[in-house]
Amino acid sequence: MSTRSVLVVDDEPDIRSLLQEILEDEGYAVSVADTASAAQQAIDEQSPDLVLLDIWMPDMDGVSLLKSWKLGGTLAFPVIMISGHGTVETAVEATRHGAVDFIEKPVSMAKLLLTVERAFADAGQAAANDPQGVPSVALLPQLLGESSFVVSLRERLDEVSVRSNPVLLVGEQGSGRLLFAQNVHERSTALDGPFIHLRCDTLSSANAHRELYGEQSGDTVRPGYLEAASGGALCLTDVELLPPSAQTCLRQAIEQKGFMRVGANVRVPLRCRMMSTSRQDLAEVVKRNAFDATLAHQLASELITIEPLRKHPEDIPALLEGFVDWHVEHEGLPYRHFTLAAQNRLRNLEWAGNLLELKNLVQRVLLLGGAAEIEVTEVDKALGNRDSLDNAEQGAIVLRHDLPLREARADFERRYLLRCLAETQGNIGDLAKHVGMERTHLYRKLRSLDIDLDKVRDA
Repeated sequence: MSTRSVLVVDDEPDIRSLLQEILEDEGYAVSVADTASAAQQAIDEQSPDLVLLDIWMPDMDGVSLLKSWKLGGTLAFPVIMISGHGTVETAVEATRHGAVDFIEKPVSMAKLLLTVERAFADAGQAAANDPQGVPSVALLPQLLGESSFVVSLRERLDEVSVRSNPVLLVGEQGSGRLLFAQNVHERSTALDGPFIHLRCDTLSSANAHRELYGEQSGDTVRPGYLEAASGGALCLTDVELLPPSAQTCLRQAIEQKGFMRVGANVRVPLRCRMMSTSRQDLAEVVKRNAFDATLAHQLASELITIEPLRKHPEDIPALLEGFVDWHVEHEGLPYRHFTLAAQNRLRNLEWAGNLLELKNLVQRVLLLGGAAEIEVTEVDKALGNRDSLDNAEQGAIVLRHDLPLREARADFERRYLLRCLAETQGNIGDLAKHVGMERTHLYRKLRSLDIDLDKVRDA
């Protein structure tokens, strides 16, 4: 499998749990360690792709552990230091011994995701310059089919790929907006820098300035999202969720073609392509006074509308075959083929989750295994979970009186949280406020109930 692995080393259980939940939501394979010795044991067993390393631990401080890896020639992965209050100088010292960056406690989710993504991007660039480097992860085959929509979409993506204008992709959840944005970037001839992804629900009014512009203290520079994407593209997922202060920062940077890091007096030129995705027509959001009209115009220079899967069901057979091939090649699952009857059964569904829901169904069927031919009966069985999700999101929450109390309570909590996730469009911050739970506990609850956030967030 192509999932990148992250080792989180921190002696605080809540911090370990929170970082693990956030990173797993982003698709990383995460393991944890609470001491330096446990971290060393984990690395001896299997080297991770990246390590998040706390500075203060009970048995050995993180800087000493980092030095031991470097001196021993085993520092084969990027290391990001985690520093508490008053330890910034120590964290800066750690960068001189091989750490690629550091983040401060309390951990900002936006800062965490940017720092991790940037570390992987830098490592990927180094690998690209090395003939022994690891190849990049293949994108899902989402442009399959010959419907008029897919044909016109291919042509549209070809057009915008050769330009560097801002692109706005509008579509329902699961419609592949982020995948299409990556497709444009991969084929771009105008820019060859990194593709940086910012989930807009991770920004707040308080941290937007620093996260977008970065900050500087003396010779220490911490680039923000706009600078990290220099020479490439910054993709704003669910841009309609940008807080007002972030909208202002972004509009000013685009208008002035540059920005100043917090604490600096030198302007940094804006050198990235702006790409955005939205589940709503930004013009309608502007009418509700929930979005800056000027910024909406700036971001929508190239507008691409992604149709829901139910409007081009004739493409489902090609998509099924493409998803099967992808899971076989990249996840090592056994090849199986959907019969014509099974394909027709799937063509007649509404697919509220669009491409993502179809992809997940294919994965589920392949994981369960069976005969080479996938029949209608097996498809119907696999669709049982999907129907349960539809009922939880759209219908009344049914109380299960036929279950023991503990199981009935878990069933209710799962349906309740699925409904709330649908209403908040997968925004964890809004969900935490709505249900009255701290984000750390909420992530743990979702995981315990086997709720996959990918079913309510876009791919």
